[in-house]
Amino acid sequence: MPNGRIRVMIVEDSPFMRRILHEIISAHPQLEVVGQARDGREGFALAASLQPDVITMDINMPHMDGLQATELIMAKNPRPIVIVSSESREGAASTLRALELGAIDFVSKPTGGVDLDMNLVREDLCRKLCMAAKVRVVRTAVRTKGAAPSSGAQKSSGHGPSSPAGGRFPIVVVAASTGGPATAMRLFPSFPKDFPGAVFLVLHMPANFTSQFSLQLADTSALRVKEAAQNESIVPGTLYVCPGSHHLAISSTGSVSLNPGERIGGYRPCADVTLESVAAYAGAMTIAVVLTGMGNDASRGIQAVKRAGGYVIAQDEASSVIFGMPAEAIKTGAVDAVLGLDQIYAAVERRMAPWVRPAPAGVR
Repeated sequence: MPNGRIRVMIVEDSPFMRRILHEIISAHPQLEVVGQARDGREGFALAASLQPDVITMDINMPHMDGLQATELIMAKNPRPIVIVSSESREGAASTLRALELGAIDFVSKPTGGVDLDMNLVREDLCRKLCMAAKVRVVRTAVRTKGAAPSSGAQKSSGHGPSSPAGGRFPIVVVAASTGGPATAMRLFPSFPKDFPGAVFLVLHMPANFTSQFSLQLADTSALRVKEAAQNESIVPGTLYVCPGSHHLAISSTGSVSLNPGERIGGYRPCADVTLESVAAYAGAMTIAVVLTGMGNDASRGIQAVKRAGGYVIAQDEASSVIFGMPAEAIKTGAVDAVLGLDQIYAAVERRMAPWVRPAPAGVR
C-alpha cells in the first residue's frame, strides 16, 4: 500500500461484472484496482506479478476456475482472497470450498445483472475488501472423516457414549464469523462420535450457506451434523448448525426455538441469543467457544455463561484469521482460557470430565 490505498485485483470472466466491480472499488477512497484477470489461470499469473493487497475471485470461469486459482495462489503466493459468487446451492458449495482452501470471506453476487443489484452489495464488498487486506493469510488444511484428533485431544474411550450426570448433559456453543468455516472444519473432527454433550455452531452467513455447510461438516466430523430445526429436542453427540436466517435459542424444556426476527447488533444469527438461552438452560454445564471473526457478537452471551457458572474459551490471536470476536470477548473479563485452535477440544473435554461417566463396558 505505497500510496496508502489498498491494491485490489479482480478475477472475473464476465466483462460486464468486471466493469461493475471496477466502478464500485475505484469509487471507494481506500481502494484502487491494479489489475483484472479474465479467468483463474490469468489471475494466478497476475497475482504473482502484481502482488495485490487483496483479490476478488469469481468461481465459475473458463480455463481455470476460482477454486483451482484459490488453491494455487494460497499454496504458491498467498494473498487475501474475497470470493464474489452466486448464492445458488451450487454457488454455496463452491464458495464454502474456497473458504476451506484459504479464502478470507465472500460476497454473494445478486441474481440479477443490472448495476442496481450490485449496488446493493457495494458497502459489504468494500468493507470486506478493506478488512481482508489487513489479514495475515493462513494456509488451512482440512482433515477427512476419521482423521486423528488435533494435538492434545484425547481419543474416545471405546466404551460407547458417556452418560450425562443427573439426566442433563453439557452443551457447547461455538460462535464464529469471518474465517469461521475453515476454522470449524479444523476444529470439529476432534470431537468423537460418542461425545457426551450437544454442540451448537452459530456462524454469520446466509441461510443457504449454513444448509450447505452442514452437509460439508458432516463429511469431516464424526459427530451427527444437522441444521437445527424448530422444536426439535436436543441430544448428545449431535452438532447443530444454526440456520443463517434465524436466531436460535434453547427453551426451558430443552428444545430448539428458531426466530426469524430482525438482526440484533447487526447479526442474524446472533450468538448472544444462543449463549444466553443455553446458559439459562444448562447453567454450569455450558461451555462457550468464541472463534475467529469480526465484531463483538458473543461478548454479551459469554457473560451470561460466566454468571451461570459455565466455562468460556476464546481462540488466540495467532491461530485466528480475524482476532475481533475473541479480542472483544477477552475484554469482558469472562474468558477462562485463551487457546490455540488445536488446544480447544482438549480443554472442552477436560471441562466436561466431572459431569459425565463412561457407560459400562459392553453397553452401546
